[in-house]
Amino acid sequence: MKKILVIRFSSIGDIVLTTPVVRCLKQQLDVELHYLTKRQYLPLLEANPHIDRIFTIEKSVSEVLPALRGEGYDCVVDLHKNLRTMQVRFGLFFKPKWLAFHKLNLEKWLLTALKINRLPRLHIVDRYLAAAAPLGVENDGQGLDFFLAAGRPPSAVRHPPFIAFAIGAQYQTKRLPTEKIIEICRGVERPIVLLGGAGEAAEGDLIASKSGSHVTNFCGKLSLQESAELLRQAALVITHDTGMMHVAAAFQRRILSIWGNTVPEFGMSPYYGPTNSYKNLSFEVPDLPCRPCSKIGHQACPKGHFQCMNGQRIAAIICEANG
Repeated sequence: MKKILVIRFSSIGDIVLTTPVVRCLKQQLDVELHYLTKRQYLPLLEANPHIDRIFTIEKSVSEVLPALRGEGYDCVVDLHKNLRTMQVRFGLFFKPKWLAFHKLNLEKWLLTALKINRLPRLHIVDRYLAAAAPLGVENDGQGLDFFLAAGRPPSAVRHPPFIAFAIGAQYQTKRLPTEKIIEICRGVERPIVLLGGAGEAAEGDLIASKSGSHVTNFCGKLSLQESAELLRQAALVITHDTGMMHVAAAFQRRILSIWGNTVPEFGMSPYYGPTNSYKNLSFEVPDLPCRPCSKIGHQACPKGHFQCMNGQRIAAIICEANG
C-alpha cells in the first residue's frame, strides 16, 4: 500500500473518533494518507500531521470525483458507509481495495424499537479500526487526536481552573432543559464557560444571566478551534452526548457526560484509549422502558414526559463538579 483514502463526511464527534485509524494507518503502514469530508469540518483535520491531503465537498461527491480518480489510490477505508461513499466507489470504478466498517444498523434498531440488546461491547473506535485491520493495522492504545492549528488561538479565559459546559446538541432529546443547566451552573462553585454554536447563543446569555457572575457565555462567539482550545485548558468538562464530548476526550480531559435518549451502549462514549475510561463519569436515568428511543435523537420527547433528562440527578452532577 502506497496511498490510502479515508472517508468520513460528518459530524464533529464522528470525525474525531476516526483519528486513531488515521494515526495508525500513517504510522504503521507509512503510506500517503488522504481524507475526504465535508468542508465545514475541515478545522477538525487541517492541522493533523498524519494527513497528507484533505478533499472536501459542499454538497456532492461529484465536486471531487475527477480529482480522486487522478490519485490512484491503493485502498479506500470507508468509515461512513452511506449513499455518498457508494457514489465515490462507483465513481472510482471499483478499482481501489475497499474496506468499510460495520454500522450495526440492525442491532441499533433492535435496541431502539424492541429494547433487545444485541450490540457488541465494542467502542466505535474499535469498529473503525476493525475496518482497517485487513491491512495489518492494530490499535496503538493512544486514544483520540485533536491538533490545534499553528498560532494556537488565544485563551479566552485568564484565570483557570475552570469548568467547560458544552450546552448544545443537535437534537433536543440529547440535551438538558435550560432550567436544569441553570440549576447546575448555580450549584457549581468554580468558574464556568458555556460552549456551543450560534444556535445556543441566546440560551447561553439567558443561562449566564440567571446563574451568577462565575458563568461566562462563549456560545456562538468562538471558532471550532477556539472552542477546542478552551476544552484543552478546562479542569473538567460537562457535556451532553455531542461532538464536544469527543474533542474533550481527545485532550484527555475529565468528563461528566449526560445522556438522554441515547445510551453509551451504542459505542459512542468518551474514548481515552483502552485503559483510561475512568476519566469519564456518565449520568443516565436508569430503568426507563422507553430508552433509548433513537440512535440519534428527536426534537421533542416522543412520549411527552422527557424523563431521560428531567429525571437526571442534578445534585450528583453538582457534587462531582465541585469535587
